[in-house]
Amino acid sequence: MIYKNDELIIDGFKANSLTKKFTTPFYCYSFKKLKENIFKFKKTFKKINPLICFSVKSNCNIKILKEIRKFNLGADVVSAGELMKALKAGIKPQKIVFSGVGKTSSEIEYAVKKKILLINTESKSEILEIEKIAKSKKKIINIGIRLNPNTDAKTISQISTGKKENKFGVDEKTFLNLVKYVNNSKNLNLKCLSVHIGSQILSNQPYKKMLNVVDKIIKKSKYNFDYIDLGGGMGIDYSHNNKNLNFKKYSQDIQKFLKKNKSKIIFEPGRSIIGNTAILVTKVIYIKESYKKSFVILDAAMNDLMRPALYNAKHKIIVLRKHKEISKKTYEFVGPICESTDRFATIKKFQKLNEKDYIIICDVGAYGTSLASNYNVRPKPLEIIIKGPKIQLINKRQKLSELM
Repeated sequence: MIYKNDELIIDGFKANSLTKKFTTPFYCYSFKKLKENIFKFKKTFKKINPLICFSVKSNCNIKILKEIRKFNLGADVVSAGELMKALKAGIKPQKIVFSGVGKTSSEIEYAVKKKILLINTESKSEILEIEKIAKSKKKIINIGIRLNPNTDAKTISQISTGKKENKFGVDEKTFLNLVKYVNNSKNLNLKCLSVHIGSQILSNQPYKKMLNVVDKIIKKSKYNFDYIDLGGGMGIDYSHNNKNLNFKKYSQDIQKFLKKNKSKIIFEPGRSIIGNTAILVTKVIYIKESYKKSFVILDAAMNDLMRPALYNAKHKIIVLRKHKEISKKTYEFVGPICESTDRFATIKKFQKLNEKDYIIICDVGAYGTSLASNYNVRPKPLEIIIKGPKIQLINKRQKLSELM
């Protein structure tokens, strides 16, 4: 996105022209940015030659998944629904990994039926359930075991997944015992050590610590894993202040790790692939003056973009048209839902706004529409993608009649 003559341009299209064609709020994706992110990710980790399994939970739009599939990416799924979508998008079963702490028997059976690459397990109970299903179907099922490395990802507490108090994975002692158990099973084939320490990680140190823990566990287990699933969690610069994870350094650390461990690396990136590819375009309904600040009430709400309400996530907010007049009051950007947490940002010295102006909430490609809901019986927003000279509708706005 760039400004030309103070007017925002998105991949060659004037942002203002989009508001005349589509009713707000709506999501707008950039295919150009998506392609750029995938190529950059592949280039950075080229020497590792990983299996890249896109995290479907970050964005489950079927048309986005179809575009991602064209770049030969696999999928990381955490439910039967996500697995169905990945398969419908044309992603090959042998490039699909099923993760998550609470897979039901029917979900496991569906994954086995579709012959996916492997199921990452998170407890002895889950392993026993998979083994029971394997025996009943007279099959050998490929699984991984997720290790909890007790590593602080230095991220928001709600999306930290690798500390001992988190529900994910198993501790070292349990992991080593489960390796022995699975290794003696006639119906289970242990293929993978899995680990995932959190999301929106911007520091390399947690990953380095994680790799050291995994290296020690592999030595203790004396087991040769075909795959090491390092998860995802690689963060993006939501604040636009050039604070980024050093992907090159992470790649170098993994290369050192692989000199001692001859396994295929699996990545589960979501945010780093899709996060900065989309914006949420929304309209100012009212401006409500209050003590020391003004509430800018938008037609977008927490049901359209949950992240700020869910864990106080920050998204940059920009205007469609620039001018020099600055508001004397602090702006608090809020939605119309009856919750005090329906708030997107509080910004001082923002450009002076008027009712019926349009603004843009940036970097909403990950955990935007996938977390959207019908709270307050509000229809989910439409989604478009700019692909070259064309604007494609990739998800229609829900009609109120569909919610009745």
